[in-house]
Amino acid sequence: MIFIIKVTTNKEDRAFELISDKIHKKKLNVYSLARPHGLRGYIFLEAEDRDSAEEAAYNLPYVKGIIGKTVSYEEVKNMLEPVMEEINIEKGDIVEIIGEPFKKEKAKVVRIDKSKGEAVVTLLAAVVPIPVTVKLDNIKVIRREKEEEKSSEEQQDLKTQEEAVPLGSENSDMEDDDDEDSSSQGGLLIPDDY
Repeated sequence: MIFIIKVTTNKEDRAFELISDKIHKKKLNVYSLARPHGLRGYIFLEAEDRDSAEEAAYNLPYVKGIIGKTVSYEEVKNMLEPVMEEINIEKGDIVEIIGEPFKKEKAKVVRIDKSKGEAVVTLLAAVVPIPVTVKLDNIKVIRREKEEEKSSEEQQDLKTQEEAVPLGSENSDMEDDDDEDSSSQGGLLIPDDY
């Protein structure tokens, strides 16, 4: 049975240590104790029965009490088991740093170390490119290098299409205009009063 122990917020680590010490000293029938990352004000305790859970948490600082309802492992599984998120950052990506000390700075990814969960980036605003190592969860992708290449290739294609005008279309119109202008001036390109 898994019990939820209510503790003082931001004192979860200290309450966890006190409960753990009490369990070891009194050799209580408690199988596990968990303090999930990101869950504030609560600790999970797996025990044989309610009496063991209450004795483990009774009369300790920072412990407010045990919530009456027990929970199953399936209900708290997502908080206890770490889930590896797929890292979607690649070399050459333009990223924004969302963690201190370079918060809101834009940078280019130079290298990624997925095993350590880190990326080496160079700040775009810096005059001299200095490599900075940041955690992957402290950066977000703004622009992909592949997308940038595609868009620049598309723009290049459009420019070449605009430049490549068929010979029989606009040029012949321009020649006709020139003929009309020259005939109205008497066929001379030099003005009469020159």
